[in-house]
Amino acid sequence: MRLLIRPSAVAFVLAVAVGPALARKPARTPCSGHFLLDSGQALVTNATSTGTDSVEVAGKRVTIGGTCTATGSLRTTRTGCPRGEGRSCWRLGARWSSCGDLVKPRVTLKIGFGCQKLTVSLRAKHRTPRRYTASLSACDSGAVAYASTWDAIQKAIFARHDCANTLCHGGATALNGQLDLRPDVAYKNLVQKASTEVPSLNRVEPGDERKSYLWLKLLAKTDPAKLPDYLPPGVQVLLAPMPNNTTTLSKDELEVLRQWIYATAPETGTVAGTQTILNACLPPVVPITAAPLDPPPPDQGHQFVMPPWKLPAHSQHELCFATYFDFTDQVPAQFTDPFGDFLWNAQTLRQDPQSHHLILNLFLGSVAQIHDPSFGTWTCAGGEKDGQVCEPTDLTSCGSGICRSEMQESFACVGYGPQLPNRFFNYTQIGGAQKAQSDIEFAPGVWAPTPSKGILFWNPHAFNLTDQDTTMHGWLNYSYAQDRRYIVHGIFDISKIFGATGIPPYQKGTVCNDYTFNDFSSPQQAQVFTLSSHTHRHGEHFWITDPQHGDQLLYENFVYNDPPNKTFDPPLVFNAGNKLHYCAVYNNGVAADGVSPDPTLVTRASHVPPNAPSFSFCNPVKCVAGKMNPPATCRTDRDCDSVPGANNGVCDACPITGGESTENEMFIAIGQYYVK
Repeated sequence: MRLLIRPSAVAFVLAVAVGPALARKPARTPCSGHFLLDSGQALVTNATSTGTDSVEVAGKRVTIGGTCTATGSLRTTRTGCPRGEGRSCWRLGARWSSCGDLVKPRVTLKIGFGCQKLTVSLRAKHRTPRRYTASLSACDSGAVAYASTWDAIQKAIFARHDCANTLCHGGATALNGQLDLRPDVAYKNLVQKASTEVPSLNRVEPGDERKSYLWLKLLAKTDPAKLPDYLPPGVQVLLAPMPNNTTTLSKDELEVLRQWIYATAPETGTVAGTQTILNACLPPVVPITAAPLDPPPPDQGHQFVMPPWKLPAHSQHELCFATYFDFTDQVPAQFTDPFGDFLWNAQTLRQDPQSHHLILNLFLGSVAQIHDPSFGTWTCAGGEKDGQVCEPTDLTSCGSGICRSEMQESFACVGYGPQLPNRFFNYTQIGGAQKAQSDIEFAPGVWAPTPSKGILFWNPHAFNLTDQDTTMHGWLNYSYAQDRRYIVHGIFDISKIFGATGIPPYQKGTVCNDYTFNDFSSPQQAQVFTLSSHTHRHGEHFWITDPQHGDQLLYENFVYNDPPNKTFDPPLVFNAGNKLHYCAVYNNGVAADGVSPDPTLVTRASHVPPNAPSFSFCNPVKCVAGKMNPPATCRTDRDCDSVPGANNGVCDACPITGGESTENEMFIAIGQYYVK
């Protein structure tokens, strides 16, 4: 006789694993843990607590944004599971009436049975649907906890490689004047401290691993083939590479040090990404404030200081604002010309590492236009008079603060300030960089003139992906030129700046262009002494070649936000009419395996900042969730549903568009030369 068992009874039997036949597949336990979004973006803004980039799971309970909790529905599914977590996973759905800035949000989580990865589909009223991936916090998986990235470097790298032993960088060796890396003194002995082997370099130069002798000595052992690409001109790694024992730093450990240095080598706080590489438990990422750049001695140069500006949590802004400067009474007479210019040959920039770029422009109009209505009201930024109205030409009117015009959201300061007859641009660029620390030093005898008095246009562009508001800072030092034989010429080729536009989602594309030397005539020749590049996050590989000599490789870059400024000594020589050929590969959503789609890398319509220029926006044509094998063509989210009515599709992937945000793209060759 057939035994009739109710479905609920079957579920109970499976849950308690009664009977040998059923014990082969024990019941899976619903997940619990703290998951962090891999992108670092916020699920919820204007929430009441930190953790806006996190998802808390405890069985059927879900907390998003660190503040909104709901009990949802839990079941298993075989669709949309996190990659690498198996063919089946948990599906957990929850909804709220509101959360932070979201109205009627609902989330669908797909959680691997191993409870290490999940995907988040987020929908809310009047919002474009979004999809994220998240990983279990290392703090929840038994990882070692550290107080900061620097603390982790000391304990997980220096200690593991025995760098502070008595024969190397500790004890008696340190007492003899050598580098002391014992924990209580290591930081102050490294950061902005000159190396004893190569005094021209600091052991750690905040923001620049290429001028950090410690990093160069470690690179010399970990990846010696790359060392020539990073050494400054005339510098050699002396004595033995580090560590001077039988161990070698892994490439991941060296990358942690590079990221820490690139983020201006902070003593406290977490540098984004280092917790993942080290598999360490670190405090939540908060904005980093760079150590101020010391000004040069008055007889050797002067410093421009950017007025501080507020960068709210989970925001991105590109701004333009003006300041007035007057160094005419400070520049020594031997470094001026009859036109009132100061003459310089080197520049150092430092800024907070949240920055994408900081460009300094000189207004080409008259100082008499400083009260033009287009500048708006001038007010003090920073100092004891912050926010008070000020007179820009009175450099004492703000006390310890800086008098600044009204800030405007901007793309490259185009259209800002008084417009000039017969000119599209009312300014010329005189400095800047796209990273936290940048050093420009001209070749011997090369110099540039810049007015000692005028109006500056500051063009900062910065991101704050953390839960905390911050204030942005920047400093630019100019060094006076003693040796003045050749005036500098700049390469900043924007003739194909948006050349990557149109590369389809989940594909790669290569863009090339030529720069022609045409501002001099034979028998004069261009002497190129630096080359560099500029792309945004899709820029996977940039290179420059010499087509006059069989496309000989001159320059190469694989890290879009840390491009090397390659120096040539002796300079590269080009005749009038010669060309530089430069190319870049742009990756619009192809995963590391070269085949699979990567929705975190593809251009997303919903991720283009609201204040971007109109040409930067796009219409989605491919899915980022739902039908992803392969990603389906779409016009609406329904087109992406894995099966009709599943309501799990998101149509958001676009061809690359041009623009100033990292979601968009640029293609620029940069360099400097002189003519003789």
